[in-house]
Amino acid sequence: MAKIEEGLYYSETHEWVKLEDGEALVGITDYAQHALGNIVYVDMPEEGDEMTKDEEFGAVESVKAASDLVAPVSGEVVGCNAALEDGPGLLNSDPYGNWIVRVKLSDASELDTLMDAAAYAEFCEKL
Repeated sequence: MAKIEEGLYYSETHEWVKLEDGEALVGITDYAQHALGNIVYVDMPEEGDEMTKDEEFGAVESVKAASDLVAPVSGEVVGCNAALEDGPGLLNSDPYGNWIVRVKLSDASELDTLMDAAAYAEFCEKL
């Protein structure tokens, strides 16, 4: 079973959100990195780009598949994890310790549409 961290918000497309200093860190879940296999490239938006909830904001590519990243929240991208440019495999080794983008939320109530750890665990069990 995939590792699921408490205290994060989860989307049905296997992204997680962590609130930190009024901003949202967004990454992919352990379930997602297991499904993808060895990640070789992460396509990230630019700082200053706008993300819209439920719309594509980038992609993660592995040796066996490519998967779109779907925004779990809306807002302005205020940071991208530069470490992933040279080390995309960090998402495999520590998916919760390596965020992809930092977002200034435009509507914090969108977090209410996401799952907590228990709900996400139940969701994954049905897949």
